[in-house]
Amino acid sequence: MMRTLTREEIIHVIEGKGKAERVPLLYDFWIYSNVFGEDEEMLRQWLSQYPCDMAQVPVYMPEVDVRPKEDPSYCWAPPGVDLRKDGGLDAQCLIEDWEDTEAFYRNFPDPESPAAIRERVKKDGRYLVGRWWFCLFERLWMLRGMENALTDFYLYPEEVHKLFTKLTDFYMRVMERAKEELDVDGFFVSDDIGTQTAPFFSLDIFRKFFKPYYKKLIDKAHEIGTHFWLHSCGNIEAFLPELIEIGLDVIHPIQKNTMDEKVISEKYGDKICILAGIDVQYLFAFGTPQEVEQEVNYLIQTYERPEGRFMLTMGNGSTPDWKVENLDAMYQASLPGARRI
Repeated sequence: MMRTLTREEIIHVIEGKGKAERVPLLYDFWIYSNVFGEDEEMLRQWLSQYPCDMAQVPVYMPEVDVRPKEDPSYCWAPPGVDLRKDGGLDAQCLIEDWEDTEAFYRNFPDPESPAAIRERVKKDGRYLVGRWWFCLFERLWMLRGMENALTDFYLYPEEVHKLFTKLTDFYMRVMERAKEELDVDGFFVSDDIGTQTAPFFSLDIFRKFFKPYYKKLIDKAHEIGTHFWLHSCGNIEAFLPELIEIGLDVIHPIQKNTMDEKVISEKYGDKICILAGIDVQYLFAFGTPQEVEQEVNYLIQTYERPEGRFMLTMGNGSTPDWKVENLDAMYQASLPGARRI
């Protein structure tokens, strides 16, 4: 097994201070036991063959209506309030009417809760990233349902700003705790603000409702000596200059077939670290090892630069139909000495 890269090497790559001896590989972040019939031990043994260049630890955010044993109040649903669960996931709704939020805000989760930081990790020389999913837009639609969320920017702007202010303050305190208690080096959060063809909303909406709060989170990350990473599926090209302007450190994944990788690399590759995601909609389930090898080579040739600012992973999490031989081909093509097509 090739050695893992150090915390210092990863920091240099992220900050554009020089590339490491090879491209940092974060594939293990997205390969789950479902590829191995839910056998966790088989997954661990398989991953042990390959470099895992970063460690990760969950930063637990409240769930909508699941109450953790560490603190049953650490939940978005106030006591006695049920989530409306008819329809699909994006149709579920906790806040059906903005006028009925008194109980929601009165019972807003406490960022000091023991349920927020539940796991302790021993640092091993690798970069340690704290991960949580659902930031602003994803949190909004999980609470309001997608249809409401997309109209709230126009119909209820003050209510959206109030929610985003509360969320941002909450997140910032949990970030401080994660640094204090876990000594994380960065935060990796999700907010899917793009569709396959375009962003979910206009640049004007982004600037009014998202940019100020993202900036606060990024500024907080930098204030406490960490980086801020953002995962967003879909085409977010219109937002990239704005995110770079406010200091975002890492963007993931530049989703395949939604944006032109070469254009993104040429325009922004020297301004932000790109955690490039290999296609997951087709390649691992339906592609061949040769196609995987070609895609890895293409991404390396497209994004690699002397100053760093490039890491490799997959575009999203594994599904049970992924082929292990394709994952082997991915790792083999990523390591030094692999042939470059």
